[in-house]
Amino acid sequence: MSDHVCPWWLAYTFDNPLRRFFHDPEKILAPHLKAGMTAVDFGCGMGYFSIAMAKIVGKSGRVIGVDLQQEMLAIMQRRAQRAGVAERITPVLCNSKETGVTMPADFALAFWMVHETPDAEIFLQQVYAILKNSGRLLLAEPKMHVSLEEFNQITAAVRGIGFQEAATPAIRFSHAALFHKK
Repeated sequence: MSDHVCPWWLAYTFDNPLRRFFHDPEKILAPHLKAGMTAVDFGCGMGYFSIAMAKIVGKSGRVIGVDLQQEMLAIMQRRAQRAGVAERITPVLCNSKETGVTMPADFALAFWMVHETPDAEIFLQQVYAILKNSGRLLLAEPKMHVSLEEFNQITAAVRGIGFQEAATPAIRFSHAALFHKK
């Protein structure tokens, strides 16, 4: 959602098997998802969380993977194909102003990406608009890049839009919060 985008090839340094030690996607996501849900992975990159979401929501569920870079979406689709979940994931190419998501969702993930949006409040309003009543947003920002003060500003904006904070899950190297749509 930002005009500042890391090159797609740099994602391989971040999205690799060692990451599971720090960010096990099933452990992070399983408490928030169940079979049949529709989930959105904003800033999905190469599908690290999208593929895990697709496994959790099962054959009756749906995942929407959103990214600014077509290269990332293509890699995600190839990885999802290898994982046997490609039919559950819909790739959406967004731009810096619009998420491109119109399908109602039960859950949204914004993992280490809100700080890169040109206008966090506009982005968060768009997330709020697509979430179903009582839908949930899991927000995580990197501690090494986003200060606690900046994270608190983001969460204040989330609450100001109409979300209610429900929990502060422990996610390594991250400031994190779970919100429910009021």
